[in-house]
Amino acid sequence: MLQYILQTIAFQLLFLLVYELFLKKETFFTYNRAYLLLTPILALLLPLLKIPALQAAIPAETLVMLPEVIIGGNSSETVSQNLAATTSEVTPAINWWLLVYAGGLLFSLGFFFNKFRILRQLFAHKPVVKTAEMKIVEVPDSRIACTFYNTIFLGAQLSEKEKEQILSHELVHLKQKHTLDLLFFEVLRIIFWFNPLIYIYQSRISALHEYLADAGVVKNVKKQEYFQQLLNSAFNTEDISFINQFFNHSIIKKRIVMLQKNKSKSTSKFKFLIILPLMLAMLTYVSCSNEGNHMDEASGELEQYSYTLAKSGEMDAKTEKQHEEYEKFLFENQDYVGWGIIDFENEKVNYSVHSKDEPVPDGSVEMKVQKDQGEYIFYMNLPGKGKSSQTNSGTVEIQTSSGGTGDIPFAVIDEVPVFPGCEALESNDARKECMSQNINEFVNQNFNTSLGQELNLTGINRVYVQFKVSKEGVVEIMGVRAKHPKLEEEARRVINMIPAMIPGKQQGKEVGVLYSLPIIFNAGE
Repeated sequence: MLQYILQTIAFQLLFLLVYELFLKKETFFTYNRAYLLLTPILALLLPLLKIPALQAAIPAETLVMLPEVIIGGNSSETVSQNLAATTSEVTPAINWWLLVYAGGLLFSLGFFFNKFRILRQLFAHKPVVKTAEMKIVEVPDSRIACTFYNTIFLGAQLSEKEKEQILSHELVHLKQKHTLDLLFFEVLRIIFWFNPLIYIYQSRISALHEYLADAGVVKNVKKQEYFQQLLNSAFNTEDISFINQFFNHSIIKKRIVMLQKNKSKSTSKFKFLIILPLMLAMLTYVSCSNEGNHMDEASGELEQYSYTLAKSGEMDAKTEKQHEEYEKFLFENQDYVGWGIIDFENEKVNYSVHSKDEPVPDGSVEMKVQKDQGEYIFYMNLPGKGKSSQTNSGTVEIQTSSGGTGDIPFAVIDEVPVFPGCEALESNDARKECMSQNINEFVNQNFNTSLGQELNLTGINRVYVQFKVSKEGVVEIMGVRAKHPKLEEEARRVINMIPAMIPGKQQGKEVGVLYSLPIIFNAGE
């Protein structure tokens, strides 16, 4: 979600920069209006689009999930027991980000309804003109001049000549339904109250409305007379952002300047084509960006659904409650899947929740768990594949992630990178296994386990590392996440020490291969 929000804001900023640099000074007001209305919506939609053709145009980097590296402690059995104890004590964390967002949303709603309260005071006055298309309301003891949808408000203190010119201006707002544009941005301001660019968008389109209305008026009125009217009028209006105000200090000078400008040449319309390569660049970035940076998820809220169970499947009351919460989350959140990783040596099964886009461990089998509440996808490294069976969770349909053969892992690559010393092995599977073992041993030998005592750490401490074996075979760290910065620093140090490898190949070409490496550091009691 954070990545989506950041991409949306970045795209809106790019669209606004194009408007400010190339389009703002042009007199194509109708085109500019369409641009300002469409681009914030495009910025919301583009991060959701992934075009396969664009993905194929740029060489992909395969992501492979390596087995967990367990450091410290007496044995993997001890780690499994500590994992079970840790996960059983986890309580749901308060989502502070959601609370902050809800608070901002409520404040924005309150501010919006306060504007409507002010507007209702204007509607309390009786209209002096009322037709099927419009109403004109005269406001006593005021020089106000503004429009809301099909109602024009004019102050009683305005002269007849002022009213005549102002009315022709406000009628353009009314006929072109400018109020709907402003209300549209008011809704965006409520939902995306934290995004300052929405406020800039609303300011720009408000000014554009005035240019459109002015352009309509000067068709029937001399420009010099209209300028004089703008300069001589007193300014006395309520500050309501979704009404079109005739008197607005901040843009009157800009309105006069824009009225004096010559019409833009027709060839200037080609400037709007700038949006096409800009959108293509955005779509390419979205289609080829790695949204699978799941380290945040793995180390965040999803951990509360992790637990360890004996292979026999027997549950005590606490574990049964954990399993119920685990399944409830998966039934209600179809963007996530369950993992059940069997530890055959210690007769344990580690259950966890992951994004459905996250690469599953090699050899995992896809299952569909169906119950009265619905269904969810579950992956497990079962010894048998391509079967159907019954489990305690209900009916399960088992399929392999490769569509039935069970031989192709999730992360497919023609030739995997080769760790030094594994060159003699011929098959991909053997080289993968050799690499996993060597990295496991390398991290165990070089990781500074005394950090546990130095940092006063206890129990299980998880470190999530994402690195890449580049086209040149060099190891490049893409990201590290841990609860303590010193653990992140140590993980970076160790991974940077991994020797260069023979790069991987896809269709005969050298490619970068991404690896996700979870490290479990058992600091003891």
